[in-house]
Amino acid sequence: MQVAKKTEIRMASNIAVESEASATMKLDNPYEIVRQLASTNAVVLFSMSSCCMCTVAKRLLFGLGVGPTIIELDHHVAGPDIQAVFSQLAVDGRQPVPAVFVGGKFLGGIETLMACHINGTLVPLLKEAGALWL
Repeated sequence: MQVAKKTEIRMASNIAVESEASATMKLDNPYEIVRQLASTNAVVLFSMSSCCMCTVAKRLLFGLGVGPTIIELDHHVAGPDIQAVFSQLAVDGRQPVPAVFVGGKFLGGIETLMACHINGTLVPLLKEAGALWL
């Protein structure tokens, strides 16, 4: 399981995110934070620690053998700004978290994740993204 560490965020003209390798990426806005995380990890799950549907998404992915990168927005300094990005992506007033990215692309929330699992398209997506080896 990969859980992203709390990051150092400066809310000036640039946002700096400290990675585990101590390299600093300068990001201008929450969209860039999301884009960078999604494009550098096979599966990213943006979550809230108190959200029951986020727990369902985590358990499904772990149950399939996936080790997603998990960003707990309520523990992240830029969490409210990132959550605002997902509120704009959410359609039909759906809950913006959990927000799941697979292979650098926005998959959707819990409804889309479960639908892909039920109709059999989730595992091929995860394999294509390199999140599953089987």
